[in-house]
Amino acid sequence: MNLEQLVRPNIWNLKPYSSARDEFTGEASVYLDANENPYNQAFNRYPDPLQRKVKGKIASLKKVDPQQIFLGNGSDEPIDLVYRVFCEPQVDNVVAIHPTYGMYEVAAGINNVVYKKMLLNDCFDFSADDLLRATDSYTKLIFLCSPNNPTGNNLNLQQMLKTIENFSGIVIVDEAYIDFSSQPSLLGELDRFPNLMVLQTFSKAWGSAAVRLGMAFAGPEIVRLMNKVKYPYNVNRLTQDYALRMLDDAGNKDEWVKILLQERTKLQSQLSEIPSVEKIYPADANFLLVKVSDANAIYGHLVEEGVIVRNRHNVSLCGNCLRITVGTPSENDCLIQALRL
Repeated sequence: MNLEQLVRPNIWNLKPYSSARDEFTGEASVYLDANENPYNQAFNRYPDPLQRKVKGKIASLKKVDPQQIFLGNGSDEPIDLVYRVFCEPQVDNVVAIHPTYGMYEVAAGINNVVYKKMLLNDCFDFSADDLLRATDSYTKLIFLCSPNNPTGNNLNLQQMLKTIENFSGIVIVDEAYIDFSSQPSLLGELDRFPNLMVLQTFSKAWGSAAVRLGMAFAGPEIVRLMNKVKYPYNVNRLTQDYALRMLDDAGNKDEWVKILLQERTKLQSQLSEIPSVEKIYPADANFLLVKVSDANAIYGHLVEEGVIVRNRHNVSLCGNCLRITVGTPSENDCLIQALRL
């Protein structure tokens, strides 16, 4: 892969902003370099712009090199940054499966990049050959989401690998829900494929959506390019400190995942007994896509009962479907009771 040919020339030649915390790392007794207020310790100091301690713990947990990690304000930040690094506005394009996570298309619109959709098949899966045929010489990125949102299923692993192997641009595989899946992560393929980027997040299995911390894993060269473009202090001190505490007690995350998987199975069984439920699609995430007799009416009824799900009726291939997140046992019971009314 010739990375320079993929990157926008202005980004390749960009001299990034150098902050005070870029020019000095380590510990000192007196800091007079960043025009900080000397009072209100420890929140008066700028955070580590490269989040080195957090990356060190993530690297150990995920079995990757710290230089392969980019941390952002949720996964939405690295999604936006790959457009800004690789896609020339009004010239380049991206290809993505459809339906899928909506921010890929929103980020394309913000960056004035053509977004081409390839409709999934009836099993909510895809063919690498069909996907690659949708690309052209101006296609810089391919987005895949596995387990996919809103369909909830894993994409075919061999088709994903075939796509990565045969595409000359960057393939972004969003694994936000991978902890709930039996399919292995593609993190183990990073060294094999220099054009692969894997997205994960603290929002789902880690139960930390409010913290806004997303992880992007890629080759060190791609990570360096993203660091050139990001804002200097994109991940604040509070978030970094919180992430360090969470990573020190990863057993909590594992226990939550275990409970949610049990509840997912239980919820599937209970929903199958509801007369208005016509189909429950295979699930590899912490939610279920459920086809019902009248999505709009049932959604409205659930709102009146104080139970909020996601109405996906207007999404391609998801007619009369509700997306239902797996909650606590009591929350799931409230849902079932409301559907029985």
